[in-house]
Amino acid sequence: MSLLTVYNLADGIDGQPRQGERYTDFNAIHEQLDAISVQFERWTANNEFAADADQETILAAYADAIARLTEQYGFQSIDVINVTPDHPEKTALRQKFLAEHVHDDFEVRFFIEGCGLFYLHVADKIYAVLCEQGDLISVPANTTHWFDMGENPHFKTIRLFTTPYGWVATFTGNPLAETFPTLDQTVAELS
Repeated sequence: MSLLTVYNLADGIDGQPRQGERYTDFNAIHEQLDAISVQFERWTANNEFAADADQETILAAYADAIARLTEQYGFQSIDVINVTPDHPEKTALRQKFLAEHVHDDFEVRFFIEGCGLFYLHVADKIYAVLCEQGDLISVPANTTHWFDMGENPHFKTIRLFTTPYGWVATFTGNPLAETFPTLDQTVAELS
């Protein structure tokens, strides 16, 4: 289930966020994120493909949606990333993504399978977006954010970049991310 939780930092106590306002309806999530210029969509494949399909097959299955976004934003680099619990660098990757950062480029992810939790720090609010299979999120350039893939990550995403060199981050040094629920805590709470 896709989920958006909006935390108002002004309501926190001693740097700890209070309970945020939750949205599970796709249209409500879309509306809240659209208000901060974050694109949130649901995609379906043009055709079925095997779970172990290669990058070319996966990109072909979503060619129409990719072409539409590429025309709109001028993406130059598109790839598929697959991170599983046995990934040898999962701990280092998670720590890097958990640190609050910005990009000069969009951060666009389409979840083919699995899930991940994006935190967007906009003004005095934090938007926690739990993305699942079928969700596309496009975080605008220079939007402060972080991403939690969990202790035992399981996700496969299509990544789209307007630059040929891919993911490049500028870290803020703000420890705020440490005060929010992790992906694992959020998923456990929903169970």
